[in-house]
Parts: sequence; structure tokens; C-alpha cells
Amino acid sequence: MSFFTSVTTEDFDPAPELAALEKLGGGGVASFTGIVRGGEGLVSLHLDHYPAMTQAQVDRIAADAMARWPLLGIRIVHRVGTLLPGERIVFVGTASARRTAALESCAFLIDWLKSHAPFWKKETFDDGRQNWVEAKAEDNAKAASWR
Repeated sequence: MSFFTSVTTEDFDPAPELAALEKLGGGGVASFTGIVRGGEGLVSLHLDHYPAMTQAQVDRIAADAMARWPLLGIRIVHRVGTLLPGERIVFVGTASARRTAALESCAFLIDWLKSHAPFWKKETFDDGRQNWVEAKAEDNAKAASWR
């Protein structure tokens, strides 16, 4: 088993992340790449964090997934800083001998990162408005379904 997590200001390429998971020799690799949504005049999304706390929590979430499913590996890359609509914000990938474990654990990681990782998000709009993004009930409900 192996897992790799990174919280970074740098853009990432999903291809080497997937290749690393495929090299583990399992029968299934699942992945998700999150993109900053545009629309409604959104100019940018800024993600702030406390580095030591955020990295530790992302590692705990990955370790939790490793304990729940028979995984060969996990790769998580989460960006911070100011991102523009259309830019990649997160990559989650899992590998397992079986597709069900790969798919379920990938969904779990997406839901738990969204609700349990300590990122603070501020939206800036073309009319000058700024808005701190609050947790959504539907995201919390999805995360709660994994308990």
C-alpha cells in the first residue's frame, strides 16, 4: 500500500498521477479531477489554509480510506492560492485489485476532502463582491453517508 498527498500552489498534470497508480498492478484505478467552476461573474477562487494542519488532515483522510478499502494506493493533490475558472483544483486517485473498492474509495475521498479538509475558500466576482464559501448541507450529507 502506498499513498501520496500534496497540498500545493502549483498546477498538476493528472497523467503522471494515474500512471503511478497503474504501476501498482491492480485491476482498477478510479480518479476525479476537480475544476474551478466559472459562471455568475466569478473571477477567481482563493483557497487559504494552515499548511501543517491541512497536510496532516489530508493524510488522515487518505489513511482512513486505506483502512476502509483494500487499496493498493492513493494519490491526492490539492491546490491552494488563487485559482481561475477552468483551472484544476484537486486530483483524487485510487487503485485496487477490484473496481468497486477503487470507485467507492475515490468517492469517499472526494466527499471527505470537501467536508473534512481545512480549506477556507473566498470567491471574487467581476462586480467586486467577495464571498467566503460556506459548507453546503448536501456536501455534509454526502460525507455523513460514509460513517
